[in-house]
Amino acid sequence: MTDAAHNPSAGTDVDDDLVFKALAAPLRRRMLDALKEEPLTTGALCARFPEVDRTTVLQHLRVLERAELVTGRKKGRERHLALAPLPIKRIHDRWIGDYARAAVDLLDRLND
Repeated sequence: MTDAAHNPSAGTDVDDDLVFKALAAPLRRRMLDALKEEPLTTGALCARFPEVDRTTVLQHLRVLERAELVTGRKKGRERHLALAPLPIKRIHDRWIGDYARAAVDLLDRLND
């Protein structure tokens, strides 16, 4: 049997690693914040970060797309980008939610 058959989360470990790597960079988090506000073209996203050259923004965008945090679709000559929230929800459900519950349980026990 495969690891995924023994551990349902084994198949998502690589995906989770890609998401954590993508979220590790402050610029990439700012790019996600911009896309959370509204979908943007690649050019409009680059324009939001004038302190960084276009090539650097595009490199960071590739990391976000590899982690499936951003989706892009071609419309004519433009590429329209949008936030894909499912990987973040998966991280929340698997990691943050459980740790938050554990912290609340610990605080409850301390109060008792």
